[in-house]
Amino acid sequence: MEGWWSTTGGFLLCLSASLLLQGRANTFTINCSGFDQHGVDPTVFQSVFNKKDYRPVINFSIPTRINISFTLSAILEVDAQLQLLTSFLWLKLVWNHPFISWDPEECSDIKKLAITAENLWLPDIFIVESMDVDHTPDGLSAYVSNDGRVVYNKPMRVTSICNLDIFYFPFDQQNCTLTFSSFLYTEESMLLGMDKEVWEIMDDSCDHGRTQGEWELLGINKANPKMSVGTSLFDQIMFYVAIRRRPTLYIINLLVPSSFLVAIDALSFYLPAESDNRAPFKMTLLLGYNVFLLNISNLLPATGTSLISVYFALCLSLMVLSLLETIFVTYLLHLATIQPPSMPRWLHSLLLHHTSPTTHCPTVPQKENTGLGLISTHLSGLKEPGRLGGKELGPKEAELNGGSGLTRAQLVDLWVQFGHMMDNLLFCIYLLFLATSVTTVLVLWST
Repeated sequence: MEGWWSTTGGFLLCLSASLLLQGRANTFTINCSGFDQHGVDPTVFQSVFNKKDYRPVINFSIPTRINISFTLSAILEVDAQLQLLTSFLWLKLVWNHPFISWDPEECSDIKKLAITAENLWLPDIFIVESMDVDHTPDGLSAYVSNDGRVVYNKPMRVTSICNLDIFYFPFDQQNCTLTFSSFLYTEESMLLGMDKEVWEIMDDSCDHGRTQGEWELLGINKANPKMSVGTSLFDQIMFYVAIRRRPTLYIINLLVPSSFLVAIDALSFYLPAESDNRAPFKMTLLLGYNVFLLNISNLLPATGTSLISVYFALCLSLMVLSLLETIFVTYLLHLATIQPPSMPRWLHSLLLHHTSPTTHCPTVPQKENTGLGLISTHLSGLKEPGRLGGKELGPKEAELNGGSGLTRAQLVDLWVQFGHMMDNLLFCIYLLFLATSVTTVLVLWST
């Protein structure tokens, strides 16, 4: 084993020495006789092309510095279910090739050449978060300057993993990362730097943006972490890409129709409680709201809990509660005209406080009652306190009910007033819910 290591080490040492000697021999020695007005003779770069499989350095102890920049030209898709961000960017890599140099004055004033990238050494820069194979087109070229500066641009469609938080959908902002690193060269062999400042990358991305879709770019920041794999340490550049969803589409198609249906359901409380049309009207609204939720299911996030889903659930629950309350009040008013049940003392006291002269009910016509301060409500078939169902009250029907001190007619009025009080309470809940919803939407939209 020791002999094998010594043999292998000797071979690598000889190979490195050979490359270094050849590198020194070919550095700054490109023959300008191959440059003319008709083109460039490829044989003048043949010695450089032959060494494309090795990192171009004169001293292997010196790391190669790769400067990185990119232009984010499009945000194609954000998949909340798979937690993926699909974007299109132009990646730019810049490094120095020490074996390429010529004097422009002696070479027909040529300062830059385009050379097929497959003939040059290329750094193995990749995006750590990428979840797809790099589909770089074949036949790309790199620009080589007379001082050995190599500029390599390539288009990339990047599908990267991103931790998406959709709770504030459709007013959500996401912060995704694009981390550039090498999977072969450690920091002893390759260092990463910036070809442009971050603000220049941001400006170029905004100026060259090709899409005006659902997402917009907010900002780009960077960090320089190190990636440790075993005992090896790799240099990295991490870019934080902040994006924001444009909510206008969802406000128009989701929030506005839902708010209209809830507002109409709230206005249905102005229908008389004893009317036979209120319950069918509310049932129709509830059915329409369910159809609306089915039609918009493809616009909502497939996974996770979002604020708008909670809003829709509250709207549906409120409409169901309103329908149940209407059914209960309708049944209560029907029961009051036939055989009014006895009333608990606490509910009697609450109604007396609710119907005091300082309390006004805008949906119920009021008539002062000097005995109990009650409100006489005229139902169909209940013409006046002394007449029930179109018939005069008999002696037994006029007796005190359960020792409460109330006649049957007065008890009917109290149960009717209880039904109207429930209507008022639920109507106030509707108004509070609508006001809170509108305020929340305006705050989230403005921020």
